[in-house]
Amino acid sequence: MARDFDFPGGIHPPQRKQASAQEPLRQAPLPSRVVLPLKQHTGAPAEPCVIPGQRVRTGECIAIAQGMISANIHASISGEIRSLEEHAVPHPSGGKAPCLIIDGDGQDEWQRLPSLDWHQTDRDALVERLQQAGVVGLGGATFPTQIKTCSRDDHSIDTLIVNAAECEPYITADDLTLRTYAPDVVEGAGLMALLCGAKRIVIGIEDDKPEALAALEAHLHGTDIGNQVDVPIELTVISTRYPSGGEKQLVKRLLNREVPSRGLPIDVGVLCHNPGTLRAAIRAVRDGEPLVSRIITLTGAALHQPGNIEARLGTPMHALLAQAGWHEAAVSRLVMGGPLMGFELSQADLPVVKASNCLIAATTEELPAQPPEQPCIRCGACETACPAGLLPQQLYWHTRSHDHDKAELFNLFDCIECGACDFVCPSHIPLAQYFRAAKDSIRFRHHEARKAEHARHRFELRQARTEREAAEKEARRQARAAAVKRKSRDRSAGERHETTLDTSQATGGDDVKTLRIAQAAAKAAVRKAEKALARASETGDGDIEDLEVQLATAQENLKATESRLEAARGTQENAQ
Repeated sequence: MARDFDFPGGIHPPQRKQASAQEPLRQAPLPSRVVLPLKQHTGAPAEPCVIPGQRVRTGECIAIAQGMISANIHASISGEIRSLEEHAVPHPSGGKAPCLIIDGDGQDEWQRLPSLDWHQTDRDALVERLQQAGVVGLGGATFPTQIKTCSRDDHSIDTLIVNAAECEPYITADDLTLRTYAPDVVEGAGLMALLCGAKRIVIGIEDDKPEALAALEAHLHGTDIGNQVDVPIELTVISTRYPSGGEKQLVKRLLNREVPSRGLPIDVGVLCHNPGTLRAAIRAVRDGEPLVSRIITLTGAALHQPGNIEARLGTPMHALLAQAGWHEAAVSRLVMGGPLMGFELSQADLPVVKASNCLIAATTEELPAQPPEQPCIRCGACETACPAGLLPQQLYWHTRSHDHDKAELFNLFDCIECGACDFVCPSHIPLAQYFRAAKDSIRFRHHEARKAEHARHRFELRQARTEREAAEKEARRQARAAAVKRKSRDRSAGERHETTLDTSQATGGDDVKTLRIAQAAAKAAVRKAEKALARASETGDGDIEDLEVQLATAQENLKATESRLEAARGTQENAQ
């Protein structure tokens, strides 16, 4: 066991995990119809590649990823595409989104990808397989996994962390994943360590999961572990405290490394994945199975049979709750995710998506309504509880007054929205809600600023092009006028030849010089656009589509400028 370090703050809310953790993992029955949103991941929505009436098989790609950050969507049952339509989806807004609806045929006929031996397969082929299979982070962020595997291209990764802390109350999906599929999780960790270049694997697990810990230890001490993983594995048990499962907090607890402000674990040589993601990755590579199902915790006092169930994506939530014996009339709040970081659902007729790790059917006594917000009494409890070392009280004043510049100065974007400050606030102020809204406002403001900068950049390029073309036209006119004057002044062939040569050289020289300047400016614009896109791709902060458009525009301008420069050089050489 490795040493357990510490991070500031944190809280100890009631865990309430026993109800769902005492039963073994169950398999949900095959649904007769699934609803698959085109956006179940961070980034751009996928684009449908099927039409209504088309028959599909389980695992067949039905929507293709768009842009750099996106993910494929696959049919989770076999049957017929019923329609592409707007449907209610699990989201804090409670709105609708484009979804593909499949009517099942009950046969569950599969279309798997070819199996790959990840020990022998080229790295690029493995990354491509993760992209084809639509694998995303199943811990809640749903960031496309193949993007994280490419972090070694710009960062030196020495440690892969398996985030098995699962610190939020109620949720036991990772716990049951480790109990049931420990070999797959460990092998998936070996695969990801190979892809990111990590020299060791560290598994961090809280001490409230004895059965999962026993399953891991039994496998790690087994005889076949050497055939799965080529790097050393450390198993670290940490004391239970929320939010130990936050990436920055877990990196601190396991490795004693500080992730910089607004930074990522890759900035300190670490990559984090949760057990569900690792299992999905190894199934995609070794078994050729795209991501079409996930393990979900069904819990809450309104359920007679709480537990964990593996269900196909797109399955109606009410169907799963019915299998858990829910008493619908007793449900006062239906929450997707945990009670601290999850959000309340307005209805149960919503599909399971890749981010659905837990459904809590709570009674009024179990999760009572939030009391009315009271004035801040400046007690400082929020500062003591903050695991990011922030000053929530100061952030509260700035975000409430919409002084977003001051909020950014107080490192608003280092807030992980864990809700620890909400939990300890005696005035019942929804601090995390204020911070989340402020970050959305700032992101929108930055997005609008980027759009304005992009428009300004295009306008300036157009103005420069117009002025350049006007200057070139005037230079040609003046050259022609000068040539006519010289021709009329001197009729000799030698003088005519010299006049034409001088005019061509002067004109060509002016053209080439002007176009060289334009080429340098166009190259600088391309480099600037490439850096902005790379930075946004690493952090996930920014409008990727807008930055891709800016890069394409700059590249087109550079190509056009180089073509004109090449033509001008040819004209100059012919004149000489």
